Amino acid sequence: MQAKTQRVRINRWIRAETVRVVGPDSKQIGVMPLNRALYIAKELELDLVEVAPEAKPPVCRIIDFGKYKYEQQKREKNQKKQQRVQQMKEMVFRPSIGEHDFEVKAKHIREFLEDGHKAKIVVRFRRGEMARKERGSQLLAKIQKGMEDISKVAKPSYMLGKALMMVLAPIEVKKEKNAKTENKEIGG
Repeated sequence: MQAKTQRVRINRWIRAETVRVVGPDSKQIGVMPLNRALYIAKELELDLVEVAPEAKPPVCRIIDFGKYKYEQQKREKNQKKQQRVQQMKEMVFRPSIGEHDFEVKAKHIREFLEDGHKAKIVVRFRRGEMARKERGSQLLAKIQKGMEDISKVAKPSYMLGKALMMVLAPIEVKKEKNAKTENKEIGG
């Protein structure tokens, strides 16, 4: 499914009877009947393009339509580049996790945060472990303490069924990521 693109009306496809006209030099010419605006555009060998159809009266520019379309596509492409998609990564722990396993998982959480993703930390309890929920809270506190230099708590710890959860969000991702890539370029 493709998103609907807004069609731009040009020349004889403009429906308004009177329009506000902006010249090719971006100076306002004024409000005039559509026929007169079309005549001026034709004299300059350019197109009359409706740029603000919602305005009263609609705003039209006298420009080269091909160039206008190209600039719009370029602008949209730049906006897409600047958008950042932030994903939620999840890491599951057990309250009786070994030290080495904890360090490996903590390292993965750090990588998620450095890449600009949120990290959801889950401590799952089974059977008799529910009696010692404080172990899960201590584990989450340890993770939070270890990640406080690159993250902030987006959602504090909460219990959901037999799982204790917490969400961490990255802080100042771009600066750290840029510094990381610069070090790689310098090193080799």
